[in-house]
Amino acid sequence: MMKKVALTVAVLALGLAACEDNAPDNATSTVNTVEMEANADTAAAANAVDNALDATENAADNAADATDNAADATENAAENAAQ
Repeated sequence: MMKKVALTVAVLALGLAACEDNAPDNATSTVNTVEMEANADTAAAANAVDNALDATENAADNAADATDNAADATENAAENAAQ
């Protein structure tokens, strides 16, 4: 009978230990999650800005190339007309 009582007390003690308040750990986890999400959002915004700048630079390069090509075509047409 004493063994059953001791076993019951041990099980109850373990059950109470499992009910330990972990609110501080949860709060810390929430803060870490918010910080990680903020960092991810900041990185995504920075990447978007970089991509927009790259696209603008590419568009400017393409416009310059198109202007050069038009000038070359005009020069070629003039040379062909002179022949």
